Amino acid sequence: MANIRIVTDSNSGITQAEAEKLGISVIPMPFLIDGEEYFEDINLTQEQFYEHLRGDAAVSTSQPSVASVTELWDELLKEDCEIVHIPMSSGLSETCHTAQNLAREYGGRVHVVDNQRISVTQKQSVYDAMKLAEMGKSAAEIAEYLTATKFDSSIYIALDTLKYLKKGGRLTPAAALVGSILRIKPVLQIQGEKLDAFKKVLSAKQAKQEMIGALRNDLTTRFAQFRKDGEMTISVAHTDNYAEADAFRRELEAAFPDVTVTYVDPLSLSVSCHIGPGALACTATRTLK
Repeated sequence: MANIRIVTDSNSGITQAEAEKLGISVIPMPFLIDGEEYFEDINLTQEQFYEHLRGDAAVSTSQPSVASVTELWDELLKEDCEIVHIPMSSGLSETCHTAQNLAREYGGRVHVVDNQRISVTQKQSVYDAMKLAEMGKSAAEIAEYLTATKFDSSIYIALDTLKYLKKGGRLTPAAALVGSILRIKPVLQIQGEKLDAFKKVLSAKQAKQEMIGALRNDLTTRFAQFRKDGEMTISVAHTDNYAEADAFRRELEAAFPDVTVTYVDPLSLSVSCHIGPGALACTATRTLK
């Protein structure tokens, strides 16, 4: 991949240390915490983030600055290369649209992919891009593949609490109160573009059953041929909930013995700030063979 440089953001879950080993670049996502700006994996660790969140700090997401993006591109383009830039889904942030607008000034040397993914699914897109680059594909060909396969993934997320949806204005106080009284645990989904409701359950056990059922439906319907061809993988993500996530991994391996379970990773902090700690997620993602 000598003439291709891969760029993503920290929503992919790829750390700065991992990026250095992989030979790619990761733009840290900025967060405002009680009015102060932090950058993921630079001066804000996962542990610090959840400490702020549990302490009821005012936490919000922001876009990377134009300068942080263009300065990185300019530095990479000093070499004879092209850039494939894989940001988080445009359905969840304006980050992608901003990068696409900036790329117009680079004469076709920067290809920004609206891959409609985040967290472990976005991470897989980065790995697919790396593999395509190693196969000798051009930046345009890599971007074309990632765009064509952008909807070949699903994410299901079981929340531990309604508190953070209410705090972020995504749930009315009345609905949150009713949910708390009834101990309702929502299961959300990301099918490419947006974070949407999927199911309402009464326990973590039921939530896992619903998510396994959702994966089973996806793998036997719209992903059936990909599964048959050995192109599907399952991953687990969580928000400060590793022990439960690892146990869930074992359940998924038992439920789908023919599908590889790849990662057990923290969920993107850009999603975590809206759903809070204790969440559990699973994904089904088409991967490049």
